[in-house]
Amino acid sequence: MADLFTAQNLVAFLTLLALETVLGIDNVIFISILSGKLPEKQQAQGRQLGIGFAVVSRILLLLAITWVQQLEGTHLFSIFGNAISGKDLVLLVG
Repeated sequence: MADLFTAQNLVAFLTLLALETVLGIDNVIFISILSGKLPEKQQAQGRQLGIGFAVVSRILLLLAITWVQQLEGTHLFSIFGNAISGKDLVLLVG
């Protein structure tokens, strides 16, 4: 538990928090623009569905990345004799 509050982890957490905030604001703006093109009666429902799908998809993608990164000990394939794990794959692809 003490390893959780290291300076490196706190900087990583703050960086991810800033990125999620910026991306969240970007999603809200984009969904607002798109829902503005709907008929007035459907705009509120369009915003709710858009933001709901954005939140659910982001959570599912984060869970998938977490699962893939836990495959550190599992070698998926080799390139030029170097074993590539799930964590290596995430770091390579970005």
